[in-house]
Amino acid sequence: MHDIRAIRETPEPYIKGWDAKGLPGAELVIEITGYDTLVRKAKSVGEVAQARRNELSKLIGQAKAKKDEAEATRLMAEVESLKATVATEAASERDAAASLQNLLAGLPNIPAPDVPAGADEHENVEVRRWGTPFAIANPKDHTDLGEQSGLLDFEAAARMSGSRFVVLKGQLARLERALGQFMIDIQTQEHGYTEVSPPLLVNDAAAYGTDKLPKFADDLFRTTDGRWLIPTAEVPLTSLVMDQIVAAEDLPLRYTALTPCFRSEAGASGRDTRGMIRQHQFYKCELVSIVEPDKSDEEHERMVGCAEAILKRLELPFRTMLLCTGDMGFGARKTYDLEVWLPSEDRYREISSCSNTGDFQARRMNARAKAAGEKGTRFVHTLNGSGLAVGRTLVALMENYQDTDGRIAIPQALHSYLPGLTHIGGKPA
Repeated sequence: MHDIRAIRETPEPYIKGWDAKGLPGAELVIEITGYDTLVRKAKSVGEVAQARRNELSKLIGQAKAKKDEAEATRLMAEVESLKATVATEAASERDAAASLQNLLAGLPNIPAPDVPAGADEHENVEVRRWGTPFAIANPKDHTDLGEQSGLLDFEAAARMSGSRFVVLKGQLARLERALGQFMIDIQTQEHGYTEVSPPLLVNDAAAYGTDKLPKFADDLFRTTDGRWLIPTAEVPLTSLVMDQIVAAEDLPLRYTALTPCFRSEAGASGRDTRGMIRQHQFYKCELVSIVEPDKSDEEHERMVGCAEAILKRLELPFRTMLLCTGDMGFGARKTYDLEVWLPSEDRYREISSCSNTGDFQARRMNARAKAAGEKGTRFVHTLNGSGLAVGRTLVALMENYQDTDGRIAIPQALHSYLPGLTHIGGKPA
């Protein structure tokens, strides 16, 4: 959500920001300030009318005390007229406020000043690169590797659930579990995040507060009782501060969770239909930070480093990309993507996205901070990132650690999680 006072008083950053997102910034500001003017005008007229009603009520009492019934009757008629005015203006204020709210709720966050301008992913900027892509002759993709070993079963998943699901078996299921445990251990034991086991179902307020509603309703799964399956643990983790005033001295708050995630992939028709890259259900280790406004840029860089650390420990080549204005998500002020090397595709693919949303989500969910001794509050800044997506990490591990026999080596970092196991696959399980 956006600060209506800031839009009214300093519209230029919003015009520029929405223009950079491919939206008509100037037209939007005119529409927003138009609704805002209607709200404030209706409120002002209503307040004047109500004040006059209050004044007349006293005068009516005085007229009746003087036995001046004619004056009392005249004043009561004016009160009735003012009553209608108050009701009319209140209705006008509600209607204009609702229109303003709906308009603002559908508008994306504006990019930070240092975000590069660009229309799409082709104009993202590479910040750094780590590791050298593995030299693998005629690499197989993860689907072939898993199916030839009997460790992946897409057909069984399709029979019971439909497309974009998979069944992992035996050692591969064990490896997936080890990866998730490894990620959560690193984030909690070394990076200072507090582990949370949150609900997997949330209400409208939580989904709206984390900018998933109303714009992305089609990307979510909804239950028959009106709740939503989480598309990412970002939703419940960030919602821990929804409608709360946090003591500024307790910030930053850093949370992590390893949860299943559920996405309808409504807009992904025809994309990544083969394999595990784009699934309706997958595990992810999520990172969320709640910080003071002047600390969010620093926290963003820290979060990216926490996500990068997992790939470094697994010795998977990757690059870090700063997204351009046209490729950032709806709620993001600034986003870094981590892209891991996939030998079968001979390219890097996204495995983590770390975003600073500024106060965008905090305004939607009314999350504030208050310093000791201060009267006022201020909106916190929220950040979220993957540390990492377990399924995509599993894909990268399978492809980068394959040998000519189709076996998959276990990275050194996971040996303690898989005692006695150095390789999986290669032969039917």
